[in-house]
Amino acid sequence: MRCLALDIGGTKIASAIVSGNQVTQRQQIHTPQQNVAEAMHQTLAQLLSDYAGQFDYVAVASTGIINKGILTALNPKNLGGLAYFPLKQSLSQHTSKPVYLLNDAQAATYAEYQRQDKKHLQNFAFITVSTGVGGGLILNRQLLTEPNGIAGHIGHTVADPNGPVCGCGRVGCVEAIASGRAIEAVSKQWDDPCDPKEVFARFRKMDEKATALVSRSANAIANLVADLVIGMDVQQVVIGGSVGLAEGYLPLVKQYLAQMPEIYRCPLEAAQLGQDAGLIGAAAWALTQWHD
Repeated sequence: MRCLALDIGGTKIASAIVSGNQVTQRQQIHTPQQNVAEAMHQTLAQLLSDYAGQFDYVAVASTGIINKGILTALNPKNLGGLAYFPLKQSLSQHTSKPVYLLNDAQAATYAEYQRQDKKHLQNFAFITVSTGVGGGLILNRQLLTEPNGIAGHIGHTVADPNGPVCGCGRVGCVEAIASGRAIEAVSKQWDDPCDPKEVFARFRKMDEKATALVSRSANAIANLVADLVIGMDVQQVVIGGSVGLAEGYLPLVKQYLAQMPEIYRCPLEAAQLGQDAGLIGAAAWALTQWHD
């Protein structure tokens, strides 16, 4: 079966025909930034027109939360004019084919899970450490998406109840400590301020301040992994994202996890599917929903 897969992010929209794990006719455009709701309707209509006659169903991986076909977010202000955007309705106006939606981290989770030896793997988690911290959960071999679309927003569990206020409004979330945005909030206050990329360059040169800042992030992620293991019997965790995949980061997370009692540990590995994870995962997951 041929899927028109869309990956809608804050700055770009990727689209492709996906069949199995084969991604073809991939294109990427900028996410509308002006008159965004109306422009998004027009963009989606154009994409469906571009691929007309080439697909059997549509699968979308989107930033934010997908709740009953509506795009929203924990902090709707982050979406600007796309807050409460009727994503499913907009797509369905331009195609009679089935349309399936899920969050982009959930889609990446499903894609990375499909790579695993699933015979003995019931419970699995994906953590993306990037500008923010997100993820997805597979329990009893099922991707959690219902009932409100928020499953996998594990970056908003608490890492430090005395920590900084997160963008979601809660105090001390993992995202407020471990994310690229959180790293930059500290590094830009330094006497010699820098962005997260430079923080990691200094970390690899064993700069004391940079090492402490990256270690703080990695420790928060290690504790998040431990929480997932003890709370949901997660058997394996894959870590992705620009921070999660930065050189030297995952070994540090593993080092902190290894210091915990054995019952809190599970295997960790780096994400492998890169920029196509959302497209591949959305297409594969949607196919299971269609067959159900």
